[in-house]
Amino acid sequence: MSIIKPASLGIIACPGAEQFTSDVIRHLKRQYVKKYHKLASDLSAKYSMTTEEVWKRMNLIEDLHRLEDDPRKRPVDRFRPPEFRLPVRFTRFANGEFKSELLSSVKGMSVFIIQDVENHYPLSFYNSEELVRLSVNDHVMMLFTTIDAALEAGAESVTLVLPTYPYSRQHKKRGREALTARWFGQMCEHSGASRIITVDIHSKEIENTFNKLILENLHGSYQIIRALKDLVDLSDPDLVVVSPDTGAVDRNKFYAGNLKKPLALLYKERDYSRVSRDASSSNITNIRLLGDVTGKIVFMADDMLGTGGTLMKAMRELKRLGARQIIAAASLPFFTGDAVDHFDQAYKEGIFYRIIGTNAVYHDAMLLDREWYISADITDLHARIISRLHHGRSLSPLLENSRIIQKLLRKE
Repeated sequence: MSIIKPASLGIIACPGAEQFTSDVIRHLKRQYVKKYHKLASDLSAKYSMTTEEVWKRMNLIEDLHRLEDDPRKRPVDRFRPPEFRLPVRFTRFANGEFKSELLSSVKGMSVFIIQDVENHYPLSFYNSEELVRLSVNDHVMMLFTTIDAALEAGAESVTLVLPTYPYSRQHKKRGREALTARWFGQMCEHSGASRIITVDIHSKEIENTFNKLILENLHGSYQIIRALKDLVDLSDPDLVVVSPDTGAVDRNKFYAGNLKKPLALLYKERDYSRVSRDASSSNITNIRLLGDVTGKIVFMADDMLGTGGTLMKAMRELKRLGARQIIAAASLPFFTGDAVDHFDQAYKEGIFYRIIGTNAVYHDAMLLDREWYISADITDLHARIISRLHHGRSLSPLLENSRIIQKLLRKE
């Protein structure tokens, strides 16, 4: 592993993704410190040198490749992890236009742009005291201006880290409507991005719509199972996995297979002339259960939680059918509208026990401090993916994570 390689890795945090980016960089630095300390120790033993001497020689090589910086400002006898974060100035003009301006050189660098398009909290911008709530479309436009700024500044490659893939639910046509999920990815490709890293994408078919752009679809299943492990005994024979609908069967089959638990299915009949607008009014007209949940601890997982209406109806039906305890998980917990209030009420009624979500979507203490909500951290997973991509290593151990899940379960 080259000592100078990390220096050519740069990460940009778009407005709204600052916390996620900070956590990714924290994990990234820790990983590099661990890797290079082991490397220095191995080289020290191999060449009969002290670790200080090894670090001096390694840092000399790095300094020879970074002639634009003053080497006198950097220590020579220990590992020096790069900052990774690239300084960028984001401007929002009065008419709603955006500008992204890089404040340091990125020539020849692998640039990763992190963007949380579902962050709708008030955000600040350069040269303005006004706090603005951005829509998904605002975030998307800012993403495009940032891609262009990085490539115009000479970045070797641009990878987009989008925990939420925007418009992913618009992936198939019903009548005369747009395939916006395909269009968004193609726009990223035409803008010059070479890869998108996302989490639990709504439809895997989306990745078939690109020419050269590569989509890496991560799963929060390992982190969610770790959180579930702290809530229930995973060896309990009364634990059953339930798919909340037919679209989530593969996802819940994965959990059932790894946990070695039976799989049940909720079949929902919908009235598509109605649109679900909040947790109290969905377009579901009838629910049928294939399986048995009487006296069982139910775990069910879905990719996203929006208004929560669909999940709420499913949990109420499972409770009516005799489920003893219900735990639900969502990789992308949006909690749009007044969803939190509806879940508060359902929790008081004893409808469910816990909701597990990941930090792929930013939330403040209003949700995180709720007794019924558990946040699973997936930033370490993203840090590992970024490091592996940058060093040209295989992603398979992290994308196909059954092996590490089984390792976790053996510790039970």
